Amino acid sequence: MRIWDIPTNKLCHNHLLGEHRELHALWSILVNKKEGYANHPETLRWQGKLKALYLRHEQQVKEMKQRGYNHNSPLDESLTYGEETQKEFINTIDEQIKILKDKGCKCKI
Repeated sequence: MRIWDIPTNKLCHNHLLGEHRELHALWSILVNKKEGYANHPETLRWQGKLKALYLRHEQQVKEMKQRGYNHNSPLDESLTYGEETQKEFINTIDEQIKILKDKGCKCKI
């Protein structure tokens, strides 16, 4: 499970859509207080930051629409709370860029 901390317009097709799926899973875990993956480092770093997670989703949706994709899975903004910015990282931005470069995908980094 990973939510990248680099701009969505830099992500390739697979990473953008994969992150979108994982964000919805993470949202469900946090909003519905599900136990599966509740202690995963990615889940823990988003606790108390549903506003920031919602805003990341909106960035994803904007990028998906710019690429011509349909989007039919909005999040409920009324459930958002907490910080608007994610400042806690599992990997630094530079480390995330290296991870993506090493994958040999079409991310624009």
